[in-house]
Amino acid sequence: MFFRCGWGFTGLTMSTVFGFQSLLTVILLLICTCAYILSLAPGLLDRNKTGLLGIFWKCARIGERKSPYVAVCCT
Repeated sequence: MFFRCGWGFTGLTMSTVFGFQSLLTVILLLICTCAYILSLAPGLLDRNKTGLLGIFWKCARIGERKSPYVAVCCT
């Protein structure tokens, strides 16, 4: 037996976060922000190379090493 809630499936809409262009924009902004923070305060990201905060260090490295490609993607 299957019970439906009062909304049904018509009340649910897809958020713009799940759009490809929005996801790409968020990733590019994360990469650019981490690279900028690393240029201002290198010790802040360098001490967190592993773990959950290591994601920001990896994004900063991508921003440093692949900066022409990131710039093309931003435009």
